[in-house]
Amino acid sequence: MYSVILTQYEGKILGPIAKVLGWILERIFLLLEKIDMPNIALAIILFTIVIYLLLMPLTIRQQKYSKLSAKMSPEIQAIQAKYKGKKDQASMAAMNEETQAVYKKYGVSPSGSCIQLVIQMPILFALYRVIYNVPAYVSSVKAVFMPFVDELITKTGALDFISNKDNFAGAAQFSKQFENEAFKLGADNTYVINTFIDVLNRATTAEWNAISVKYPEISDLCTKTYETVTRYNNFFGLNIANSPKYYILDWWSNKASIGLAIGALMIPLFSALTQWLNTKLMPQAATPTGDDQASAMAASMKSMNIMMPLMSLVFVFTLPIGMGIYWISGAIIRSVQQVFINKHIDKMDIDSIIEKNTEKLEKKIEKKSGVTGAALNQAARMSTRTLSEKSHSQANDAEKDQAMKKREELGSKGFKAGSLSAKANMVREYNEKNNK
Repeated sequence: MYSVILTQYEGKILGPIAKVLGWILERIFLLLEKIDMPNIALAIILFTIVIYLLLMPLTIRQQKYSKLSAKMSPEIQAIQAKYKGKKDQASMAAMNEETQAVYKKYGVSPSGSCIQLVIQMPILFALYRVIYNVPAYVSSVKAVFMPFVDELITKTGALDFISNKDNFAGAAQFSKQFENEAFKLGADNTYVINTFIDVLNRATTAEWNAISVKYPEISDLCTKTYETVTRYNNFFGLNIANSPKYYILDWWSNKASIGLAIGALMIPLFSALTQWLNTKLMPQAATPTGDDQASAMAASMKSMNIMMPLMSLVFVFTLPIGMGIYWISGAIIRSVQQVFINKHIDKMDIDSIIEKNTEKLEKKIEKKSGVTGAALNQAARMSTRTLSEKSHSQANDAEKDQAMKKREELGSKGFKAGSLSAKANMVREYNEKNNK
């Protein structure tokens, strides 16, 4: 099987996700066709709304994690300050155990926010591939190109004409396909047809006109195909296959419509503005004091919040307007979502959540080891006190031997030596012995 961009992305991870997203986009476009509104720009906007609504539960979980992290941050910083400069084994063990206890108390893990991002990132990357290559996933859009491409591939020199990046700026993206041995006419022209549509899907108005000039015998069919594709790509008079840069240069060099040039210029400006608004609505973590690493990270995030809108401005200016529409609609949807999520998060009873997380943790450990929550808390207090005392004084050799022996005994009973469960089990045995 040849790997052709038009025939849908076949990556092991993103490929299946892109196919699901492409199926959703195709159903949206078919619905628009039924109501006589077959428009790719409108389909992209509706598609983006659907995708972000589907991702909303993950977004809420990530925001909830951020809220809990902000709540527990002072406790984590207090623990770090308590053991600052202490590098001995006992102090490090005590700091680690106290830190883990805080994470368990709040029901989060150090990698909690990363998990949400890991789930979302493949979806967003696959989403980009679908938006950037609509004909590969929407069969009715690809069908518009087919009659014209069937004629074009039979014309003398058509293969060289389409593959020449001087004729089609988008052809440079498909250089490997042109070099593939399958890019030649034969019994099965699927590869050639798909490659032609790949290029034509990114062709500007001027490049379509160049085809009519090169092959006047099929100029009527070329014009008809271009008009249909343009109708599908129309967005307030702009062709979403063209870039804002194209309209600016067309106005500057050819004295084309200044209205279209201004409209096209508004796309990257709106993209930067909506990206900036989106970053402002995102919850901003307070910059911690006395923690150089966290302060550096906060400064880095602040820089990113400035750079992202600027990068959006530059990229959308040179990319097809269709990608700009996707970025703008995505930023607007995220901003609207964020307003509602912020209200939802602000109404959360954090103390109630912490209490529930503590109860879940106690039940989980009790089920695993048979240790009650009260014994667990007593063990945690004993563990912290003992480790703190050891960090300030040296235990004698006899005490160390006895401690090692006890750890081995606990390990033989199925508990990890030195773990919280093992210490809790010691408390349980002590209580049982005294009750006899």
